Amino acid sequence: MHKTSTGRSDLHGLHDAYTDDDLRAELVAAKERLAVALSDGAAAQRRVFEAVLDQVAGSAFGVAHGLAGVRSLGAYREAVPLRPYRDYDAWLARAAEGEPNVLTRQEPKLFFTTSGSTGARKRIPVTEDFVRQVYVPYFRAAMGVPAAYFPGEFSLGAATLNLRHDRLARPGTTGSGRPSLGPSQADLRGGFGIELREPGSRAPWAELPVELDERAYLDKLYVRLRMAVEHDVRCVIGHNPTLLAMVPELLAAWWPRILRDVRDGTFRGLPGGVANPGRAVELERCGPEPSAVWPRIRLLYCWTSGVASLYLPRLAERYGQGVTVLPAPAAASEGPVGVPVDDHPAAGALAVSSALYEFVDADDDIRPDSPTLLWHEVEPGRDYHVVFSHVGGLYRYVLGDVAQVVDRVGGVPRVRYAGRAERSDVVGERLREAQVVRAVAGAARRTGWDVVNVTCRPEPEGGGMYRYAVAVAFGRAVPDGSVVAAFEGALDEELCRTSRTYRGARAAGRLGAARLLPVPSEAFVADWHRRVAGGMRPPEVKDQVFQRDTAGWELLTRNVRGGGG
Repeated sequence: MHKTSTGRSDLHGLHDAYTDDDLRAELVAAKERLAVALSDGAAAQRRVFEAVLDQVAGSAFGVAHGLAGVRSLGAYREAVPLRPYRDYDAWLARAAEGEPNVLTRQEPKLFFTTSGSTGARKRIPVTEDFVRQVYVPYFRAAMGVPAAYFPGEFSLGAATLNLRHDRLARPGTTGSGRPSLGPSQADLRGGFGIELREPGSRAPWAELPVELDERAYLDKLYVRLRMAVEHDVRCVIGHNPTLLAMVPELLAAWWPRILRDVRDGTFRGLPGGVANPGRAVELERCGPEPSAVWPRIRLLYCWTSGVASLYLPRLAERYGQGVTVLPAPAAASEGPVGVPVDDHPAAGALAVSSALYEFVDADDDIRPDSPTLLWHEVEPGRDYHVVFSHVGGLYRYVLGDVAQVVDRVGGVPRVRYAGRAERSDVVGERLREAQVVRAVAGAARRTGWDVVNVTCRPEPEGGGMYRYAVAVAFGRAVPDGSVVAAFEGALDEELCRTSRTYRGARAAGRLGAARLLPVPSEAFVADWHRRVAGGMRPPEVKDQVFQRDTAGWELLTRNVRGGGG
């Protein structure tokens, strides 16, 4: 059984001269360097393309696609088909088993794994050039905005509660012995000699004071929160907003145990801390709401689009009046997409200095030979499939995410995450995640009811017809069936408005009106616990617009309130 380390690294010790001011200066400078690249997107994309050709030269992939003589972007697009992950799996498996020069002339030193939220886990190769030219500059630039706007809250120490950060002492490995782990678990010092410092990385809970199984995810989260309640936290980082939404729920559920541990100086009853009965009394008086536990919180840092756009305003209030939510970047384990460069609430500039980008209209099916648009050809207000190439060994890779172009900033598109690219399509409705979220948001505006969470799935209605059952948790109890009917009607109208194909299926009689299932917010909390118990790390458990899991759906909808068709 792997245990978490209780010893602190020398790089994080008392003799490290790196300060909060150094961190903020480094992050802001990285953001400014990115901003410079935005002023000439064409030049930035050209440099990325040249670097991609340099990396693929001589690799098995390059030979198989005849890239030795390719110098133009047009020739590259003709030679390399668009590929989703499943069509890269054989190439990636060869690299993971240790075969040299499969995708790049540089050997991967480790592999990032994805959360597997829509299927099996993926393995993404991580090379020296990817880390130094893409991952580290992007990661630092992405945190430049909160560092600039909230310098007192973005701290190496206990002022920042970073729930994303969770390094592993003994990660899993591939068949060739290379580390295989999530980006938030990776320590780049060993393989690359890079100290990628994060806010909160010197907080007392960055290295746990007691030994725990590394995969006892809830136990580790408990210890971090139990320690954090003794400190003046002013910023909470989660990237995944679902985790930030769970913090108030977990505090409330764990509160009696937390009070005992703070009073006794223990961790889950185990020794290792210092008794703090005075703080235990203060906490007992204030209660478990984050706004009371940490009254000086000013900043939440997480993704702000998708389903989170529905519940973040109410969630922020639970952390305190006047708390700001700034968006974490639009990115995946496979690579970056958008980077915030100002205080826009949801979107960031296309990371033109990190990857070569292409786009396909989100309503179109992607084929290997689908025509693509380049960065300067996309239009504000439209949704697109994201395709990128970068020096890490992914070439014309179909990310599986949809981005909405919001406007332009510094000459390049400003984009925000609009949902997974997967569709729900049983009778030709071809419904996308973003369309469901926008429809729910529209119904909420029209009826005045705020939404805590939502998920849906199609259900048979008889005679070959289907309809969508939409499970919604509201921010307050649903009083009667009339409210349910009003929201239900507005929701179906909004689905017709946001999706032309949904509207067509309704008009053709293949699809019935959407059915609203008001559920308690506790149902989504229970589903979160179910997924963690199933082996997912808390930062990986994401909101699910389309509920594919029958067991999960039954758990979510077993206590429908206030009617529901």
